[in-house]
Amino acid sequence: MHAVKKKVQRERVGVEEAEVRCVCSRVINIVYIGTVNTVHYEVAIMMLDAGKHILCEKPLCVNEGQSKALFDYAREKKLFCMEAMWSRFFPAYNHLRERLRKEDLGDIKEVKSELGFPISKVERIRMGHLGGGTVLDLGVNNIQLALWVFQEFPDEIVAEGELNEENIDTEMNVKLRFPCGGVAQMRTSGVKQLSNQAVITGTEGKITLYDFWCPIELTDIDGTVRSYPLANSKIECILKNSVGLRYEAEECRKRILAGDLESQVMSHKDSLDVARVVDNIRKQIGIEYAEDFIFKAKRDSLK
Repeated sequence: MHAVKKKVQRERVGVEEAEVRCVCSRVINIVYIGTVNTVHYEVAIMMLDAGKHILCEKPLCVNEGQSKALFDYAREKKLFCMEAMWSRFFPAYNHLRERLRKEDLGDIKEVKSELGFPISKVERIRMGHLGGGTVLDLGVNNIQLALWVFQEFPDEIVAEGELNEENIDTEMNVKLRFPCGGVAQMRTSGVKQLSNQAVITGTEGKITLYDFWCPIELTDIDGTVRSYPLANSKIECILKNSVGLRYEAEECRKRILAGDLESQVMSHKDSLDVARVVDNIRKQIGIEYAEDFIFKAKRDSLK
């Protein structure tokens, strides 16, 4: 009798495993990748080979060459792939986008942003083999905002930073100059807490984004403070404004249902432009990863 029970249990486990495989194959359409930076590419390729669409945490990959290879493979597989630049999908960004579209700020002259937390002891930040450093972990937020506001690629990048014992940056200061004459001033720190604000200034006024990488509040051009409360969640989120991840998730759903391979809010070109700026900054500061010798791109060129 005991043996029969064991046999039934084994058979039931086998049925359950088969059911799980069946459900997964039918229900899981897209995979979110939030691993350490240096394995984004490897995991994404595995998921594409499994026929899954991809939403990959920023930075998409370690460098531009690796990012391009991933996008090319996703297109070959005819699967959606997007870098999870969640900032762009927040309602506060939608408001800023509308202000820029209407040219309410006039000619944009400066985008000033800083992002910093005392996280330099965290392994994924301080260790090179994990793709550490504030340029990759934090700076992509500053860079994407500047490129998004000016809607063009900079013709000059000037960068300086502080490195730790592994030659990984703990802080950076960067200035981008754009063909239109505008300037972006960016600062990141893994050593100290910064204001984490972004100020977009034009000839007709300015807009300030608070916690600009996940903003739910801004000061508008007329001085009005506008709030965009997050929806209630059944699941407790431990990181700041994490409920806001729903905005980029909804964009992925819309694009997949429409049969699109990318989002125009965070396009493949947008991600490659961000990666190219990151590569240039790293070269100036003196940061190299093993992937730089495998996946090469236009690291010496701005255009």
